[in-house]
Amino acid sequence: MKILMVLTSHDQLGDTGRKTGFWLEELAAPYYVFKDAGAQIILASPKGGRPPLDPKSNEPSFQTDITRRFEKDAAANAQLDATMRLDSVKQEDYDSVFYPGGHGPLWDLAEDEHSIRLIESFFAAGKPFALVCHAPGALRHVKNPDGAPLVRGKAVTGFTNGEEEAVGLTKVVPFLVEDELMNCGAIFSKVMNWGVHTVIDGQLITGQNPGSSGPTAELLLETLRKAR
Repeated sequence: MKILMVLTSHDQLGDTGRKTGFWLEELAAPYYVFKDAGAQIILASPKGGRPPLDPKSNEPSFQTDITRRFEKDAAANAQLDATMRLDSVKQEDYDSVFYPGGHGPLWDLAEDEHSIRLIESFFAAGKPFALVCHAPGALRHVKNPDGAPLVRGKAVTGFTNGEEEAVGLTKVVPFLVEDELMNCGAIFSKVMNWGVHTVIDGQLITGQNPGSSGPTAELLLETLRKAR
């Protein structure tokens, strides 16, 4: 089993002067769900090379046993140093794709033509794919073959308006994930702030927040196994 993980290359948190990027737990938890199941993992990002880590995600209060495992894993960090450029990735080479979040994807992956086409190609191929936290925002321009928004009429979740308000970034982000998905016609569900919540609708699997990233990966793995 070969799974692609797509990370952001964007490191500026709007005009705040602060840094952002991918959220460490949202890479590390799924990474080990896949690795411990024997899957081959390939990392990619729009610019290739080492993607930016949101520094806040590695503060002591956000560290977990899984993030510490990743930090100490030389092979995993070597992979992170050498992510493939997204424009060189082909859907045909993978069984599935997983998008970790962090605020970065709202600026680059949501608008990236290669990411949009990649998700559309996974959908067209009938393969399951998953996005967690802010990464479901990368679906905003993704279309069905008939030109309608991919998420129209589909059950989804993602980082909620309440969670964005809780971290004080409602006025900083280019759009709110919850609002944008609903504007695209999605059926958005959520639980309390920071609660674990995953949603599956056909091939599309989404998770609400960092704590949902491991369970989202497990749901994707279960879906892939059933498809075999």
